Amino acid sequence: MRFLSMVRVKENTGQVPSEQLMRDMGRLIEETTRSGELVSTAGLRPSAEGVRVRLRGGKLSVRDGPFAEAKEVVGGYAVIEAASRQAAIELTKRFLMVHGDDWDIECEVRQLDGPEFGCQP
Repeated sequence: MRFLSMVRVKENTGQVPSEQLMRDMGRLIEETTRSGELVSTAGLRPSAEGVRVRLRGGKLSVRDGPFAEAKEVVGGYAVIEAASRQAAIELTKRFLMVHGDDWDIECEVRQLDGPEFGCQP
């Protein structure tokens, strides 16, 4: 089964990953990619560089970021290959723990839907 782990962060805190965090994260990414648990991962550029495209009442609109009403934004993601929801949660916990005590982030973990991802209608 595949899961999407979305990393939610508070933007504009000025917090920058330390060199140690980058090394630790690199090791975790390498290990979980080799084991087949991590399919894909990436950080996202700031919401100020993004746009929102909306369909409402049959009308499309496009709005440039930043999105002031958002307290937290998706700052990155990981696509996880796991035998169960609990296994995906455990891998996400490992990712969060690499950050140490100075970070305030959370991940939302959701299973990808469809037969190609191990889900049947």
